[in-house]
Amino acid sequence: MDIRKIDDTISVAPQISVAEVAEAARLGFKTLVANRPDQEEPGQPTMADIAAAASENGLDWVYMPVESGNITDQDIERFAPMIRDAEKPVLAFCRSGTRCTVLWALSAARNAPAPEIVDKARNAGYDISGLAPRMAQQAKHGG
Repeated sequence: MDIRKIDDTISVAPQISVAEVAEAARLGFKTLVANRPDQEEPGQPTMADIAAAASENGLDWVYMPVESGNITDQDIERFAPMIRDAEKPVLAFCRSGTRCTVLWALSAARNAPAPEIVDKARNAGYDISGLAPRMAQQAKHGG
């Protein structure tokens, strides 16, 4: 499992398997967030199976599917309070981890400076510097 820590509250990962849910719980994660729609590509585990494994392993489960390459303001409006209120630490996953990182960055931009957000994402292996204009837009919304 390729877990990339953004900060003490959230880490992201590419698609996880049902078996890896137990490992996430063992590593201390409290909430598992899926930002990938079911059946996005052939062969991916069903979200129902991952949800069942999350429940079996004592993890809170959040299914918040977002279309790849098309993160809307409504998606950010749903993600921001979820990540704020979720039991931490959170492990969010999608196909590559990028979608989760972008959702986090755009929601974090409401409360943190963009350079800090870009640095955290870069340290986790994601270049989100191109999001600067959208982060500036989100900063106007505040927390």
